[in-house]
Amino acid sequence: MITARRVARELALLSADQVLRQPKLLDESDCRSLILMAVRTLASDVRDTLEQAATELGESQRLLRHSEFQLPHLEKAQVVLQDALQRAEKGLNKIGAALDLPEILYFAHQDEVQAYAIALLRCLQRHRAEIEDLVNRSMVDWQLERLTHLDRAIIEIAVAEMRYLDVAKQVAINEAIELAKRYSDQGSHRFINGVLRRISEALDTAQAATGN
Repeated sequence: MITARRVARELALLSADQVLRQPKLLDESDCRSLILMAVRTLASDVRDTLEQAATELGESQRLLRHSEFQLPHLEKAQVVLQDALQRAEKGLNKIGAALDLPEILYFAHQDEVQAYAIALLRCLQRHRAEIEDLVNRSMVDWQLERLTHLDRAIIEIAVAEMRYLDVAKQVAINEAIELAKRYSDQGSHRFINGVLRRISEALDTAQAATGN
């Protein structure tokens, strides 16, 4: 079931990278510009993913042609082919998400959707340093800069909701997992779930310490 806040999260997710790189965009944004940024982001991400998959498929075919002569070529071809298939799967998942765009666009014109999407983006702008610090401290053997821009935005949106927008922690985490299943690599939702649960625990500990 599509809800106003779920649509707002998707608009914020797909436009966050452009807005955070060019803060003035948010001051000039209306519903149509947010939708345009979201559509362009999704189209670009699908195109890049499928192009990378096609390149790796071509490389695996080249290696397979030489594999009858050298075993290492076969082993490498298998690895490259597996990567290509994973990228293709990711691209197809995003195409599936794109098929829902007409329904999302229909709901995107609701005042509630626009207001919450902009509230999320403004929160990400206003508290960017604090959110990044909180996320980095909750990563295990990983750094925020190494995440894809969509995975990073999914995590940061959930943190903004938990920390600043009074959304129940479990709700924010569950919504982030659903976004990750639609827009991220296979298995990314488990990684995102782990990071957000550590952040939730850290927020609970801080809240208990201050007595608020």
